[in-house]
Amino acid sequence: MNKRLIIIVTAMLAVCLGTQAQRTKKSQMRDSVALGNVTVVGKSRTQRLREGALAVNAIDVKSLAASISSLSGIVDRTTGVKIREEGGVGSDFDLSINGMSGDAIRFFIDGVPLDTKGSGVTLANLPVSLIDHVEIYKGVVPTWLSSDALGGAVNIVTTRKRNKYLDASYSIGSYHTHRADLNGQYVMKNGLTIRPTLGVNYSKNDYIVKEAQVFDEDEGLYLPKPRRRFHDGYRSVLGQLEAGFTGRSWADELFVSVSYNQVEKELQTNQVQDKVIGEAERESSAWGVGLRYQKNDLLLKGLSASLQLSHTWDHAITTDTAHRKYNWDGEWIASARNELNGRAFSRRHYKRPLTLGTANLNYEIPFQSSIINLQSFNLSYSLNRMGNDRWDDVDHTFEAANDLFAKHVVGLAYNQTLLGNRLYNTLFLKNYINHVEIRQTDLSSFTKSVENAGSHTQSSWGGGIGSKFQVWPQLTVKASYEHSVRLPLARELLGNGTTIWANTALKPEESNNLNVGLFGTLRTGQHQLYYEAGGFLRYVDNYIQPTISDDEGFLQYVNEPAVSIKGLEGELRYDYGQRLQVTANMSWQDARDNNRYKDDGKPSVTYKNHVPNRPWLFGSVDARYTFKELFGKTDRLILGADYGWVHWFYLSWEAYGLPATKARIPEKHLLGANATYSWADGRYNVSLDCRNLLDQTVYDNYKLQKPGRAVTLKFRLLFN
Repeated sequence: MNKRLIIIVTAMLAVCLGTQAQRTKKSQMRDSVALGNVTVVGKSRTQRLREGALAVNAIDVKSLAASISSLSGIVDRTTGVKIREEGGVGSDFDLSINGMSGDAIRFFIDGVPLDTKGSGVTLANLPVSLIDHVEIYKGVVPTWLSSDALGGAVNIVTTRKRNKYLDASYSIGSYHTHRADLNGQYVMKNGLTIRPTLGVNYSKNDYIVKEAQVFDEDEGLYLPKPRRRFHDGYRSVLGQLEAGFTGRSWADELFVSVSYNQVEKELQTNQVQDKVIGEAERESSAWGVGLRYQKNDLLLKGLSASLQLSHTWDHAITTDTAHRKYNWDGEWIASARNELNGRAFSRRHYKRPLTLGTANLNYEIPFQSSIINLQSFNLSYSLNRMGNDRWDDVDHTFEAANDLFAKHVVGLAYNQTLLGNRLYNTLFLKNYINHVEIRQTDLSSFTKSVENAGSHTQSSWGGGIGSKFQVWPQLTVKASYEHSVRLPLARELLGNGTTIWANTALKPEESNNLNVGLFGTLRTGQHQLYYEAGGFLRYVDNYIQPTISDDEGFLQYVNEPAVSIKGLEGELRYDYGQRLQVTANMSWQDARDNNRYKDDGKPSVTYKNHVPNRPWLFGSVDARYTFKELFGKTDRLILGADYGWVHWFYLSWEAYGLPATKARIPEKHLLGANATYSWADGRYNVSLDCRNLLDQTVYDNYKLQKPGRAVTLKFRLLFN
C-alpha cells in the first residue's frame, strides 16, 4: 500500500509544486479573480469553489434562506455526503463524507471550530439567516482551516453585508416544532458596526414510533406496535453580539463578540430503541467571548494577516435520578437503578472550558512571468485547549477528575497558478502535536484509565499536494492527495457523561487520502449543464469506530487497525433560463475492514467486511421552477421537489450472526416538496415545506426510527 502511495505522490510532485489558496480577505479576492480567468465570467462564488483544485461541495444557502429551517436537509442531499440522525429535532447525528464520518469530520464557522459557540450548537440549530454558504471539503482539507480533520471538513461562512439590514423569520411545524431566527447589522455614523444574532428552537418530537416493542398480555411476549414518543422534548437558544470596525487604515476588520448558548434535551432512548427512558435529561450552557482581526498589506505589500482568539465556558449536566423504569406505553415501575445504564442514580457535571487561537499569514510573491501568474506562501497555526472537569452531585462513588486535552496544528503552504491561469498547483505540510493529561481512574476495565493515567505528548507529520488543469473551456481535470492525522476528540477519549464511555487508550488515526475528478459546463442558448465526476481512495490506520454495548446500550469509540475506503460519485446540474434547476447525484462508498489478523494472531472474521452502520450507496434528485411576476413586477413563486434514496446497510459486522437474523438498516426512500412565495423584492416571504411526503417508515443511525411526514410553515421578513 505504501509503495503505491509513494509512486502516486512522486508522480504528482513531478507535475506540480503548489499549495492551497488562502482565506484571508485579500487572497480570497485575488483567488476568485484567478479562478474567474479560467472559467466563464459570472460564475458564483460557490461554483468557483467547486471548480478549485481540492474536492469541494459548495452550497449557496443565502438563496434558500426563505424556504429552509435548518442546514441538515440540504447538506444531506449533496454529493458524497450523508447525515444520519438518531431522531427528531435536536437529536444526535452522524455526518459522513466519502465514507469517513463521526469526529473524523470537523465543523467550522468562518474558519473557526464551531465548538467556540458551545457543544450544543450544531448544523440543526444554527440560524439559517446567518449563513451565506457552506463549504464541504472531502478528504483533503486546506491548511488555513488549521485542523487535524481526517475525512473532511464543513465550513459555514456567515453573511457579510456592508449595509444595514434586519432578517427575521418564524416557522411552525409538525410535532409541536417552533423556530425563530433574527440576524441583522447596524452601522453607526462613526463606522462602528453592530451585528446581533438570535436563534430559538423548540420541539416535542412526539412522533409515532411505528415498531415499538410493547408487551402483549394475550400473546405473552413483546410485539412491534405503534407508540408515540413521550419524553423527547428539545429546547435551544443561541445569542450572539458582534461589534467592531471595517475598512480602517489599521484594520480591514476588527470585531469583538460575545455569545451564549443553552440546550435542554429530554432523552427518550439511547442508541438502542427498545430501551425506553422516561425522565433522564441532558442540559448544557455555554458563554463565549472572541476577538477577530484581519489586515491586508500588513507592514509590506502582499502580506495579509488573519488572527482569532476566543474562550468558551461550557457546562453540561446529565440528570438520571428517576427511581423508575418506563415502557413505551409511558407506564413505569419503581426501580433501584438509573434509566441510562442500570447503575447508580446520578447528576453528572462536565465543565469543558475551551481556549482557541488561530493565526494565518499569507504572502503573495511580487513576481510574475509569461508562465507563472501568481504565487503565495501561507503559514498557519492553531491552539485548541480544553479542560474536562467532572463531578457528580448524587453519585458519591463517582470519582471527580479534571483532565486536560490540548493540540497544536502548524501548517505551511505554497501555491501557484501557471499558463494563463489554466494550471493551479498546491503543496502543503502540517505538524500535529497532541497533549493529554488523564486524571480519571474510574471504570478502568472499560476505559483503560488506570494504565493510561498521567501526561502524554505526541507529535505527527502530514502533508499533501493538489493540481487542477483546464484541458478545454468545457473540461477541467484535478487531483489531490494528503497524508492526514486526526487526534481523538475529548468526547471520544473521555466520554460525554451520558451515553458514551471514555476510552483513554485511543490512538490517533492516520490516513492517506487521494481524490481525482473532472468537471465542466456546457452551454447553448438558455440551457446550461454542469457535470462533475470523481473517485477517491482512503487507507486508514487506527480507524476510530463507535461500538455499542448490547446490555447497556452505551457507545464507546475503539480503534480498528486498518480500514480501506474507495468510491465513485457524480453530479449533474441543469439550468434553463434561470427558471428551471434540476440537480441529480449518486455516490458509491466501499469501506471495509482491512485487518487480516486479530491481536492474538488468529484470522479476523470481519476481514473485508463492510464497516457497519455506514451507508454505502445513495443518491438524490432536486428540482425547482421559478415563476416570476405573477401578480406584480417584484414577486416570485418557487415550486420544488426532492427525492432521496439510501440502499440498505448492516447495523453490525456482516460476518456476525445468521443471514436471516442479521440487523440491517432498511432501504430508505424519502420524497419532499416545497413552495415559496416572495414579494416586494424579497422583503416578504412565506414558504411551505413537507418532508417524508409519503409518510414512510424510515430508520437511520443505529436503526433508530426518524419522524414520519412533517410539514413546516415559515414566514420571513428581510429589510435592507
